[in-house]
Amino acid sequence: MPVICLSTYSPPPLLDNGHLQTIYAAVFRKVKGVRYRRERIATPDNDFLDLDWAETGSRKLAVICHGLEGDSGRPYILGMAKALNGRGWDALAWNYRGCSGETNRRPRFYHSGDTGDLQTVIGHAAGPNRYDEMALVGFSAGGNIVLKFVGERDEVPDLIRKVVAFSVPCDLTSAALWLARPSNRIYLKRFLRMLHDKITDKMRIMPDAVSDNHFAAIKTFKEFDDAYTAPSFGFRCAEDYWEKNSCKPLLRNIRIPSLIVNALDDPFLPSECYPIDEASGNAFVTLEIPEAGGHVGFVSFGDGGEYWSEKRTVSFLCGSDANLRA
Repeated sequence: MPVICLSTYSPPPLLDNGHLQTIYAAVFRKVKGVRYRRERIATPDNDFLDLDWAETGSRKLAVICHGLEGDSGRPYILGMAKALNGRGWDALAWNYRGCSGETNRRPRFYHSGDTGDLQTVIGHAAGPNRYDEMALVGFSAGGNIVLKFVGERDEVPDLIRKVVAFSVPCDLTSAALWLARPSNRIYLKRFLRMLHDKITDKMRIMPDAVSDNHFAAIKTFKEFDDAYTAPSFGFRCAEDYWEKNSCKPLLRNIRIPSLIVNALDDPFLPSECYPIDEASGNAFVTLEIPEAGGHVGFVSFGDGGEYWSEKRTVSFLCGSDANLRA
């Protein structure tokens, strides 16, 4: 499919900077009108996942995957659920382990390529004769997860018809190293602080299995993934984890219509995270590269508070992929 460099997104006049877009959307956006029904389901390893449903009685469902240390209550998730409901779709925003407000029972957390829990969610949501079609929508790490899910399988569940992913760190190695740059330290410190909070919460429940000894010395994702992610999931080291869980080399395998939107001014993404060759070589993958948008930003004013990313998603899912102007 074509690589779309002339995207229809244009930022508001005062938000024409990737950092401003990223911060504004995360801190200042308020989304009202979404009512969730929470459901807890069991995992195969005797843990649980908390699912938040925004239902309209539709026969179409979009499963929404949040980013690193996000949850179903983040504005970008609520905004997407509201937009989907308004177009006649049910939405299911699921929370990764440790992200729903309650500490999980098992020592493990989640990682940026962990598709096993997504498989559990999809299997539960599909149910017998519950939906006629499903779509996957992912943001940031969640975008990597959904693309890896459809790229690593010889057969994707028949109900899943389309995939949309925004601000995707397609190459986890380069993305992790990029966030260690001085210009991104404010984001990295926030992520590490949130991860440390999760670890201390789990320590109170299972002190023999989880420890934060020497956490104060961790300053980068490499150091965190070497100490926690890699050993928890059986990887040799951070680099082994990143290499085996990046969706980029799997994009050539995707066989359902998939849209990837990565803004050029995304402060989280280095050049390796714009998979131009992979998208150009696969008729099922569309890569859209707006000049602006930040990381999970794509701010729009007007239109009832709906952001461009939400309009772009429903356009793609509904098959009306016409030009959209923010």
